[in-house]
Amino acid sequence: MNVAEVAGLTVRYGGATALDGVDLTVAEGDLVALIGPNGAGKTTLVKALSGLVRPAAGRVTVRGRLAQVPEGREMFGDLSVDDNLRLGGWRNGRGGRDTTEIYRLLPALDGLRRRRAGLLSGGEQQMVAIGRALMARPDVLVVDELSLGLAPLVVTDLIAHLRTLNAERGLAVLLIEQNARLALDLCRRAYVLEAGRIVLHGPADDLAHNQRVTAAYLGGPVR
Repeated sequence: MNVAEVAGLTVRYGGATALDGVDLTVAEGDLVALIGPNGAGKTTLVKALSGLVRPAAGRVTVRGRLAQVPEGREMFGDLSVDDNLRLGGWRNGRGGRDTTEIYRLLPALDGLRRRRAGLLSGGEQQMVAIGRALMARPDVLVVDELSLGLAPLVVTDLIAHLRTLNAERGLAVLLIEQNARLALDLCRRAYVLEAGRIVLHGPADDLAHNQRVTAAYLGGPVR
């Protein structure tokens, strides 16, 4: 069963079309990547999934709970890690529930729970953002630009956590990411969004060997 589905989605800002007839699905327990250049419409798609923009045409269907890890993490810098996590529970209608499970899933946060979020490293903040989203016990987690501004080793650690959450909890993940190599390595299926349209989709391994994707996103030659 699909936990998130976009069908014929068109979004316009004034006279400009940001998304044009986009189709995309995320099934239960799926790992799906959405890659594309700046300005392709990736963030608009995230907003549509979250109900923050109204489509001009098409539909967005979410079955179960959806939670988002936003681009730039959006920490409450003056609050503690623990308070940031609890706010995720309140924001998603979960009543500020106990954070014990989050520290079990993301043990690196346990020793940081009383530290102000604004004093954390970028990687630590990204982990808090993931934990905050998990407070909603989502069926699908939308991660917007996981690797933005982070060192490769930090990203590798975050990817390992996402793989564990997917394998152990069956959490479906939609990863919106400019780093195509990272996204295609992590995910099972992928979509390529360019100028508001899906131009390619299929198994991530197939797209990783597609000449167009290799040339445009993976630094390979055009043959």
